[in-house]
Amino acid sequence: MKILGIGKNYVAHKAELAEISKDFKLIFSKPESSLVTGNKDVVYPSFTSKLIYEVELVIKIGKEGKNISFEEAPNYISEIAIGIDYTAKDTLLKIMDHKWAWDLAKGFDGAAPISPFLSANKFENFDDINFSLTINGAQKQIGNTSFMINNFAEIISFVSQYMTLEPGDLIFTGTPTEGIGESIKGDHLQAYLEGQLLLDFKVV
Repeated sequence: MKILGIGKNYVAHKAELAEISKDFKLIFSKPESSLVTGNKDVVYPSFTSKLIYEVELVIKIGKEGKNISFEEAPNYISEIAIGIDYTAKDTLLKIMDHKWAWDLAKGFDGAAPISPFLSANKFENFDDINFSLTINGAQKQIGNTSFMINNFAEIISFVSQYMTLEPGDLIFTGTPTEGIGESIKGDHLQAYLEGQLLLDFKVV
């Protein structure tokens, strides 16, 4: 199973979309060991003092595909969840100084808590999905997929040019531009997909 992440994929205002190039995308990966499922608590990593959260929709690939067309790409989505893309920001800054890969900052144990999945058939329009994140009861991030630079179909089509997508692969599709922040021990994170609470855990 592959776990891929899409960076810098949302705008604050839809008017910005016309000005942004879709030619290439920031793609990174996380290992399977980074997943936290079943709403289990996330253990604060011992090696960082700056743990940054980003709420994201996660799409699951339902069938194998290579060089998938934009038109066919939505048919490859079997399920959708909501997750947190965690980054050890202090580690990332050190890595970026050396122009190294992001694995240690993005792929540590607990870096990818995800909710249970909902069938893709439950969503009428992939380009109009609402999601949000609260921490300790306070709303932190609000998102809608209409603000994506590259939508689900564009992501799938692009990635499949480089690698075969297989059943069970997961793609974190990017976070809203506002509200990204730092998690601390004791935080209670709750993430909603179309108003339904799906992800619910604490940082311990």
